Amino acid sequence: MKVGDRVRVKESVVVYTHPEHRNKPFDIKGLEGEVTGIISEWQGRPVSANLPIQVKFDKKFKKVHFREDELEIIP
Repeated sequence: MKVGDRVRVKESVVVYTHPEHRNKPFDIKGLEGEVTGIISEWQGRPVSANLPIQVKFDKKFKKVHFREDELEIIP
């Protein structure tokens, strides 16, 4: 997986930050977005982030962090 890949959420992931469901649990399983970053270093030092993959869905629903096993690449 790399920056720019189109991905789909394949696992059930509940978020509370979706703009249309603010402060309420919302399952984003099946949503599609684009990988915008992979967190592997911070201020020039290597880090082991728990949720290293950053995905952007649309203009309203900004970025969400995921583990690699929660996503699948869309061909």
